[in-house]
Amino acid sequence: MPKINQTVDAEQAVFDAKVQDIESWWKTPRQSHIQRPYSAARIASLRGLLPQKYVSSDMALKLWDQLNEHRKNGTHEMTFGVTDPIIASQMAKYQQTLYVSGALCGFSEVSEPGMDCCDYPMDTVPKVVEKVMNSQLWHSQRQNHYRMLQPKEERDSMENWDYLTPIVADGDMGFGGLTSTIKMTKLFIEAGVAMFHLDDLAIGKKKFTVGQGRTVVPTSEYLDRLTAARMQIDIMGAETMLLSRCDVDHSEFITDTIDVRDHKHIQGATVPVQPLQDVLKEAAKAGPSSLLDVRADWIKSAKLCTFDEAAKAASTDEEYSSYVKEIGSSIKSLKERQEIAKKKIVKDIFFDWDLPRSREGQYFYKSCVTAVVERALLAAPLGDVTWARMDMPKWNDIFSFHDQVRKVYPERLFAFGYTGDYDYPKAGFSPEELKSFPADLAKLGVAWQVQPIWALQGINYETEKFAKLWRERGIEGYVKEIQTPALGKKPITDGFEKPSYSGSYLCDAFWDTWAARDVGEGSGGKPSEKRVR
Repeated sequence: MPKINQTVDAEQAVFDAKVQDIESWWKTPRQSHIQRPYSAARIASLRGLLPQKYVSSDMALKLWDQLNEHRKNGTHEMTFGVTDPIIASQMAKYQQTLYVSGALCGFSEVSEPGMDCCDYPMDTVPKVVEKVMNSQLWHSQRQNHYRMLQPKEERDSMENWDYLTPIVADGDMGFGGLTSTIKMTKLFIEAGVAMFHLDDLAIGKKKFTVGQGRTVVPTSEYLDRLTAARMQIDIMGAETMLLSRCDVDHSEFITDTIDVRDHKHIQGATVPVQPLQDVLKEAAKAGPSSLLDVRADWIKSAKLCTFDEAAKAASTDEEYSSYVKEIGSSIKSLKERQEIAKKKIVKDIFFDWDLPRSREGQYFYKSCVTAVVERALLAAPLGDVTWARMDMPKWNDIFSFHDQVRKVYPERLFAFGYTGDYDYPKAGFSPEELKSFPADLAKLGVAWQVQPIWALQGINYETEKFAKLWRERGIEGYVKEIQTPALGKKPITDGFEKPSYSGSYLCDAFWDTWAARDVGEGSGGKPSEKRVR
């Protein structure tokens, strides 16, 4: 194998230039808000010798401009989940972005479908992004070619859709350790994603089902995930946007107590009781019974709460006020809180956060807006957009969260997701409030809004209607209800019947080019033959 013919002085000069380029890049308007915990020299040393360019960067810059324009104008993007390129081609007419949902991929893009437990292969979502991105490139290519077949004076009245729609994708928890997060990030960038999100849920414990609640990881682990992704983006020299999603709202568990920043939100038993797991094991052995009911009864008997709540319950108003004053705004561990309580509160406080631990070792966690805000503020310097997942939205909580974060980061971009089964009217939203909800969110800086699972709920709803029509009325029903309206539109609905959409002209152009036949692109569509054989 030949050696690189380069002096060490030349090598150092090239490296120093790389460092300077990276430092200059980080000062650009697109990058300057990001606060990295590593140096440009570290990133330069981690890069390979052959520079690469990625479609992901083009799409990210486009998305960055779109979202900031929305933020400045108090407007918003409305998109929904998609995994099918055909659907994506129609979204380009009304949406500025596409969303590739992991939940949708887990239903439709894997050999073993299932509920949204993030148990599909790591490359599942990146492969769907690549599929959709390639379809966008093809639609852009065939539309451009068809337009160039037409006279210049006629093109103003023709369709000219921007099919290069930035794709936002679901990165879940990063699919394993930090090296897995790095590899997943690389796959996303190579696939052409504009932005992807990482959340703070625990790997292997994602539960959006009817059982126990979701589990988050310690704050430090969440920040490590974001740092790993940001590092890989920088190594690749990409503009790819990182969306920091926080799933603390309505979370029931946390995996560990290692980060003292989480201590004030972790719950414990405040009376000496038998450990929860022992009680559940005994109940299971005793015979048929609802373990969820046994669990609920245990929680009541254990008087489960945070240490601060336990301190308040055990103290007088004066004692608690003194306790809170000494706690202050600084970060205090459980041990420090207990020591302060001993000094300020007469009564002894029993608190044991190990007694309620789950079968898998999780600790009980009390979610609240404050907890969401704390994590979002810590994650903001590493990401470009913030998403506080609030599946059961309460307007006061939504407003409080965004208001508090914007006080620290006034120009912050936010995202928001709508679920398919939330009963908004039951939650107190009037028809007028529901109608203005997206616009009201936009006033809080929520520039990107998504309904992740339309391509499951929506397609099933529409497919069931057509299946019934086809079974009952056959071709007559199809002609009357589908074909006639579709072909009656001007221009007609996209499909095989529309050569400009199906790529017929592009395919013919390939054949003509092989045959050395100029079909007259750019000259008014009048074919002229220039055969050379």
